[in-house]
Amino acid sequence: MGYDFHLGKQGPRLIEINTNAGGAFLNAMLARAQLQCCGDATSAAGSSDFDAAVTAQFESEWRAQRGSGRPQRIAIVDDQPTEQYLYPEFRLAQQSLRSHGIDALILSPADLRDESGALYNGSKRIDLVYNRLVDFGLEAPEHAALRSAWLDGGAVITPNPHVHALFADKRNLAVLSDHETLSAWGLSPEKAELLHSGIPRTVQVTADNADALWQQRRDWFFKPVAGYGSKGVYRGSKLTKNTFSRILESDYIAQAYVPPSERLVLVDGQREMLKVDVRLYTYRGALLLAAARLYRGQTTNFRTPGGGFAPVLLMED
Repeated sequence: MGYDFHLGKQGPRLIEINTNAGGAFLNAMLARAQLQCCGDATSAAGSSDFDAAVTAQFESEWRAQRGSGRPQRIAIVDDQPTEQYLYPEFRLAQQSLRSHGIDALILSPADLRDESGALYNGSKRIDLVYNRLVDFGLEAPEHAALRSAWLDGGAVITPNPHVHALFADKRNLAVLSDHETLSAWGLSPEKAELLHSGIPRTVQVTADNADALWQQRRDWFFKPVAGYGSKGVYRGSKLTKNTFSRILESDYIAQAYVPPSERLVLVDGQREMLKVDVRLYTYRGALLLAAARLYRGQTTNFRTPGGGFAPVLLMED
């Protein structure tokens, strides 16, 4: 899991929940490298052995569906993986799994077939799929083998459409930020208040609230329900009427705008102020790693000079 926060004046505000958050393996390597030059006064936020914790995570997912044992072969799957921006991370994940005794392959969905209740790459049976696809429902025709393997239990798929719907569908944020609904469902006052204060108000964009959202658009961020990587995300103050019309024709949420914090960094010898968000990588509530993303513009990106991923280190008092 990945939980993305802006650090506002009133404390951290949760702006995004992801089930296939990218960057963890790269950030673990960055943190290890950074610690070498920062000395004993710092430590990485999260597990002391990231690779072992991640291997244990995959083993836990396996046991949740198979009862015992561990997967013998894991496929790291994405569309055209060698052309993905985070392909180097796939290689790091592959090396990490192999170092812990699990064979790992980097594959495209086209490399897989579901046959006789099992998932195969050529003659090699795939036990578990580390799913990095952004087709969260596995609905595309080219992902049919994966969907079939998930539905009939031919392979353990993680994350899968059920997990995404339960945790990462952005419409969930509209429920999690609705104090009255949470209280009516029986959540304790303390926990309801924690979510109310920690999650920016979020609403689904509908024809009924379209006029109000347009009039107050400077106060909102607009995000597609099944979006990823800041694609199709709009800061309300930058919206045009035509773009808003397209939003109304799609599935969108509106999230109250929370300004990100900023960090002064040196870029080619010049001081630059960049925006910051913080991502917590977790598994079943346990923190595996913390990292930051530095950027300029209305959304996170990897094009800002001096920006991108950065480790989060803990300093001793």
